[in-house]
Amino acid sequence: MTKKFFGTDGIRGRVGEDPITPDRILSLGYSAGKVLAAKDWHLMAGERPAVLIGKDTRVSGYMLESALEAGFSAAGVDVLLSGPLPTPAIAYLIRALRLQAGIVISASHNLFEDNGVKFFSADGTKLPDEIEHQIEAEIDSPIRTMPSAQLGKVQRLKDASGRYIEFCKSTFPYNLDLRGLRIVVDSAHGAAYHIAGHVFHELGADVITIGDNPNGLNINEGCGATNCVALQEAVKSHRADLGIALDGDGDRVLMVDESGTLYDGDQLIYIITKHRMQTGFMKGGVVGTLMTNMAIENGFKQLNVPFLRTNVGDRYVMELLREKNWFIGGESSGHILCMDKHTTGDGIISALQVLHALCDDEVTLAESVQDISLYPNRLINVPVSRSSNFEDHKDIQKIVKQAQSDLKKQGRILLRASGTEPLIRVLVEGESEQKVEFWAEQIAEIVQNVCNESAE
Repeated sequence: MTKKFFGTDGIRGRVGEDPITPDRILSLGYSAGKVLAAKDWHLMAGERPAVLIGKDTRVSGYMLESALEAGFSAAGVDVLLSGPLPTPAIAYLIRALRLQAGIVISASHNLFEDNGVKFFSADGTKLPDEIEHQIEAEIDSPIRTMPSAQLGKVQRLKDASGRYIEFCKSTFPYNLDLRGLRIVVDSAHGAAYHIAGHVFHELGADVITIGDNPNGLNINEGCGATNCVALQEAVKSHRADLGIALDGDGDRVLMVDESGTLYDGDQLIYIITKHRMQTGFMKGGVVGTLMTNMAIENGFKQLNVPFLRTNVGDRYVMELLREKNWFIGGESSGHILCMDKHTTGDGIISALQVLHALCDDEVTLAESVQDISLYPNRLINVPVSRSSNFEDHKDIQKIVKQAQSDLKKQGRILLRASGTEPLIRVLVEGESEQKVEFWAEQIAEIVQNVCNESAE
């Protein structure tokens, strides 16, 4: 069944446009509260279900937080408010506090004009499709407020950031520290602005922080994991050993070495996996996505590590990891899952796993990936009016067939509709950079013509 509001990562959109409006979010809180209240939680007599609401630093977060809070309270669900906190921190605190669900108000890597709502279940993972369908089925129902004595209560959660900082540090070996390392940390003016620097500093690093002065409007603007230029410059100017870039809600990470070279999620996953293989702590294989670079897949073959691809989106990576009972997976964008450390992608914890490998092996980022070389690729985001069944169009099939024939087995082509924006993502990858650039441009032009003409 198709979902009306929920995408691959919760509900997201432009603030002020449906569904990111106060009235719709109020209804969302109420409908989610009704679904939660109807479940058998084996609570004590008189005890109500309770949820934790966190957010990033967008100015619209205040408005949406109030709407969600009112909706849950009207449904008879207690609410804890954490204030700005990374998405993975909410996933952790749900379990630590034995709550029934968690909600994060964030549009992740998008700019401040957008916002969204992500849900986590009691075990700290994304909601299953079944529950999202139940919430959507109730979202247009009229709000019937519970009797006053049964309304949910709301309170602030004290020391939420301190709890999460200690949790992050606990995932790094006690016999290691980061003394002697100078690290630049870019928090994207987002939810980790008051947390990330403390984690690495308390583990011994000399930390320089950037992207840690949010004003409600500057989240992800020219900084963080979506734009690492400022981090690359800061690493070189401060003569740092490396840099760490998070995104607005703290679940993605990219890294930069002392020369300013950028390392994406694929490379970081490779570093973590290779170290675990060398130390005997690797369990099973690795899950990537359709976007994972072919060189990484070939690298895992050399390590004799099983590798599987799934659809783009960390929820699909997690589903396959849980199905296979594996621990490591993620995306080139920097969503990295270390399931033996956390139940969801966590930029800070993933960075600590990379640092564990570097400190253990006494190597740099460059030295840790010197045995692989990423294939050149080109990703073009094509704005479209509609994207349904675009793969079946004869002109698109023809150009893709021509490109694949030219690239042969040393390349691949991927076309997919974005789950959060009106875009078709065109990825071309291969050994020849010239061919990759040529075919990406050709395919993108055909896709744009076909998808926009079909909507007229």
